[in-house]
Amino acid sequence: MDADIDRLVREERLLEAAALASERGDARTASTLYERACDWTRASREALRAGDARRALDLAVEAADDTLFEGALAQLAGDARALEAGAERLSRRGRDAWAARVLEAAGDARAAARAWERAGEGRRAAELLDRSGEPAGAARVLEATLRRSPESWATAVALGALLVRFGKAEAAVRVLQRVPEEAPERRDALAHLARGLERMGLPQAAAEARAELEAMGGAPASEGPAQAQGAQLTRLFGRYDVVREVASSPSARVLEAIDVVRGDRVALKVLAAWDAQGSGRDALVRFEREVRTMRALDHPSVVPLRDYLPEGPALVLEWMAGGTLERLLAATGALAPARAVEIASAVLSALGEAHTLGILHRDVKPANVLFDAAGGARLSDFGVAHLGDVSTTATGGVFGTLAYMSPEQREGRPATVKSDVFSVGVMLREALTGEKPAVGTTSRTIPSQAHRELDARHDALVARMTAADPSERPGALEARSMLAALPWPADVDAGGARVRAERKSSAWPTAGRLEMNASDGSVRDGWLGRAIERVPLDERTLARARAFAAAGHPALQTVLRVDHDDGAIWLEALPARLREFPLSPSERSVLAHALDALHAAGGVHGAVDLAHVVVVEDGVVLRFASSHDPTATVDRDRLALARL
Repeated sequence: MDADIDRLVREERLLEAAALASERGDARTASTLYERACDWTRASREALRAGDARRALDLAVEAADDTLFEGALAQLAGDARALEAGAERLSRRGRDAWAARVLEAAGDARAAARAWERAGEGRRAAELLDRSGEPAGAARVLEATLRRSPESWATAVALGALLVRFGKAEAAVRVLQRVPEEAPERRDALAHLARGLERMGLPQAAAEARAELEAMGGAPASEGPAQAQGAQLTRLFGRYDVVREVASSPSARVLEAIDVVRGDRVALKVLAAWDAQGSGRDALVRFEREVRTMRALDHPSVVPLRDYLPEGPALVLEWMAGGTLERLLAATGALAPARAVEIASAVLSALGEAHTLGILHRDVKPANVLFDAAGGARLSDFGVAHLGDVSTTATGGVFGTLAYMSPEQREGRPATVKSDVFSVGVMLREALTGEKPAVGTTSRTIPSQAHRELDARHDALVARMTAADPSERPGALEARSMLAALPWPADVDAGGARVRAERKSSAWPTAGRLEMNASDGSVRDGWLGRAIERVPLDERTLARARAFAAAGHPALQTVLRVDHDDGAIWLEALPARLREFPLSPSERSVLAHALDALHAAGGVHGAVDLAHVVVVEDGVVLRFASSHDPTATVDRDRLALARL
């Protein structure tokens, strides 16, 4: 620190010291001193000058300065990880409205909506949820807001407009009729009320609402974003007006659309892009396979295929208004056992038909189980299904979602009909216990621990469906019959969560999981067949491993497991190919982003050198440092990287 500045600091003349540091171009020191003097505005401004947008953001919130806050957001634009870390810090301090704005800037509309809801801004939360394709969530937020503030007429109008748009005319009319004549929002309410009454088949009442609206000057100039979107609908294939994008993947997009010929909603699954070779060709093959599969299947528990449009190529599927099982489980946790079994039985019934036709699904999971308007479960997404003689198990390769995938699929062995049954069993266990499956963890709640009316019979059946040995599992239709033979309670057991919380140890054995290779000293996870590295477990190592895991950057060695019994932390095994010459600019940039993510998660590396940089197939990875350097700092990490 400058001697003059240091003297002023020792004399506790912090504001003068900060001003002098700023004048002499040391913005970082100036920001620190202004912060010590509790002058948050100038501290934030100097942090921005120093290029430390992370601190500037936090300080701008303390100052409640919108201009500085937006400036910090602008500097952080494009760095989603840093923005998410900033939002997390603000949420922990109870600054939910500010956190919501950061999350919006990061493009995470759903998380931003949750933050706005916590901040008491229900209408803003609902708007984001609606734009994100979650109208049911938006309605839930608006209803909760209206219960807290029954005379929030703007909220009532927003809820009524949403309900009208999604065909819930009767509910919309009930809400909108409550808006009193003297309320400023009455004019907005009448515009939506008239449409709701028309859809209910009440033309006289709708005419009266429109007459009142005309007397107040007619419909508002803008009836909100929903109507604006409606005016700009894109028409595909000559007859499908796109409402919104529901989901997307590298190979396909799923769109909600209106079939203007038949007048009802459909789901359009459009192949995103493809070329004549490589992964694009593979995606097209899977897409065409799905067409053949769904044409062959005509089952009440399979999402119906309405049409195939080769010019897309695109599938036209019946619209499933009830959402997915994945979303239902995320919202409710464990289901009533009778409902969980009803869903599993429907899926098993569909699989039984598919298996009879020689079709394996190979990717059964909650995201691929959809509900129609009546709540019936239907299986979808046969994009990785195999058509052929299932007795030959001729489906090598690994497809599907790891947490729901059978052991044989994870190991790259051929899938069989029993592989699909395993996936249904995992899904059923999740629905019964509320515990999301995770590969490699020993924590598994059994059904009887989650519901007091379930017993060893129910546990044994779920265990049999998820047996490691495929020969021990029942077939799809046999499993459905076994489920039907047992009684399943129709209510959720609130005490089940208490039972699960009291469990001290896993019911799954851990002995024999680690396999040592005597020739080279390598260690293998026998359950998952993957090579691992182990470092001794202590408090400091655990803290650094948590920061690595929280950062979650692909250029940081992956932390797989904390094994307290073995006193070790398990890491992803990396190749021995160390970088032996200076890094390229692109490699340095990747590692800089990885360090930024680690620092944002509250960690430091402390050993950024070529001995810890490993060459992998798609770039470079920074190894976990097994020893702790007490002098390690963020700045030293950055300086060490600059020297490589």
